[in-house]
Amino acid sequence: PLLVMLASGSAERSATRRSYRARSSKNQPGLQSTRRSVMAHAAMKRALVSVSDKHNLDKLARRLHDAGVQLISTGGSAKFIEAQSLPVTPVDEVTNFPEMLDGRVKTLHPAIHGGILARRGMPEHVAKLEEHKIDTIDVVVVNLYPFRATVTNPDKTPTWEEAVENIDIGGPAMIRAAAKNHDDVLVVVDPADYDEVCDAIESKSVDANLRRRLAWKAFQHCAAYDASVSEWLWDNAGFAEPNSLPPAAVIPVSQSVPLRYGENPHQPAAFYQDDSLRENAGGGVARAVQHHGKEMSYNNYLDADAAYSCVSDIKEDACVIVKHTNPCGAAVVGANRDLLEAYRCAVRADHISAFGGIVAFNTTVDADLAREIREFRSPEDGETRMFYEIVIAPSYTPEGLEVLKGKSKTLRILEAPPRDAAKLSWRQVGGGFLAQSADDVTGDTASFEKAAEATATDEQMTDLRLAWTIVKHVKSNAIAVAKDGRLLGMGSGQPNRVNSVRIALEKAGDEAKGSSLASDAFFPFSWNDSVEKACQAGVSVIAHPGGSMRDSDAVECCDKYGVALFTTGVRHFKH
Repeated sequence: PLLVMLASGSAERSATRRSYRARSSKNQPGLQSTRRSVMAHAAMKRALVSVSDKHNLDKLARRLHDAGVQLISTGGSAKFIEAQSLPVTPVDEVTNFPEMLDGRVKTLHPAIHGGILARRGMPEHVAKLEEHKIDTIDVVVVNLYPFRATVTNPDKTPTWEEAVENIDIGGPAMIRAAAKNHDDVLVVVDPADYDEVCDAIESKSVDANLRRRLAWKAFQHCAAYDASVSEWLWDNAGFAEPNSLPPAAVIPVSQSVPLRYGENPHQPAAFYQDDSLRENAGGGVARAVQHHGKEMSYNNYLDADAAYSCVSDIKEDACVIVKHTNPCGAAVVGANRDLLEAYRCAVRADHISAFGGIVAFNTTVDADLAREIREFRSPEDGETRMFYEIVIAPSYTPEGLEVLKGKSKTLRILEAPPRDAAKLSWRQVGGGFLAQSADDVTGDTASFEKAAEATATDEQMTDLRLAWTIVKHVKSNAIAVAKDGRLLGMGSGQPNRVNSVRIALEKAGDEAKGSSLASDAFFPFSWNDSVEKACQAGVSVIAHPGGSMRDSDAVECCDKYGVALFTTGVRHFKH
């Protein structure tokens, strides 16, 4: 009944307002059509300024003052403006009420919100302001307490009380009020907009487009802020199970790069950065700096992410080459292989696919390596320089960067901080999203349980760990074959596993003898199928998750051929 009564009351008030506006329009022809244009050019008389981020506040305050705008402010903002030798009216002189509760209550007062929310074109609103001696506020400049900076401070973890005290209340209330009443009030939340707003005020050219754009930005600002608070509460309040997924979530994202098009030329696209707290210290492609080359495309971002995610999972210094999000070449630095040779080995794994691919490193690119990337010829003919879309690494020496820039004008050179594991992963489906914790199991963290009689050498186990790490990044059904610290071949994306095995072994060729093979999921069949074909090709060690009702067939097949077999209990499906 209470909800019905509230709804009825709201309907009655709305009907009254509609009736009043209809009468006003009838009695004053043209009122509705001219109101916005009249208010757009109305003089700006008073501005309320209350900001945590004081960047360029001195310039804003001076320009507003010079334009004849009275400045009202709170606390630190008022002191800052006063220090610029500018007149400023403290909020408590407007409200005739002191700040209280350690500053929690300053602007939550009718003298402030009435001045913001009053609709200047409605005589009843104007009359109420006059009755209560409230002046209008025409500009609201507010940004919020630094909650995000407080809870993500790498040098100091805040107490619960410190974090809660940095949840802004009055700021969002003023922002939302001004944004709602944007026909009459300019709301400014971003210092980047100060100059544009001042220009418009000074030239008396404030229009509806500016008002609406700033209102949109204001609501977006508040939504992102609230999303951070909500995320922090879920992760820190103690009522949620560790690593559990929330029943509701808002993910703040910001457009960082407009793209020419999406996966195909007819699809508009943009790249957005994830601004959620869990990604604050995260590395990866979204935090990359582009030093050189053409602008990034939609597909470039996908491929660069695939390459860098794969190479970041490898413990040793390594090179990974990706084509269409699948690793087609990889090699690690070892006793008899430096990083230059690792790069060459990664190319040789599948030089045809590597041409036009993405080259990723998990260590610094110096001048010698950059020169090798620039000059290396295709193994196909020994003459054609290898062409790449992107080179990505965590760092470059100054000389290395300059040498690499000389490869081509179009080569995109990205420097990206390493990506931490165990981030939450989101994926869109029609009408919804799938969420999961990231697959953070690699060859170095997996447990390999011996399942057959044959044993593997230390070198073969090292290769198996590399294959297991790489297969995690290959599209299912996925197979990776490794030997001597390098990828020999992989099979990806086949509807049946035996075809992926066949493709990987074809790539490996005669070098498959003595190699280690990893499968992202169990083998449903073994005899005259995936396991036996691998054994017949000379593979020495095989790893799969296990769990098939025919696991015993895989054991018997490997025992017949003297092949070592291991199960991990972990599946690496990637769709």
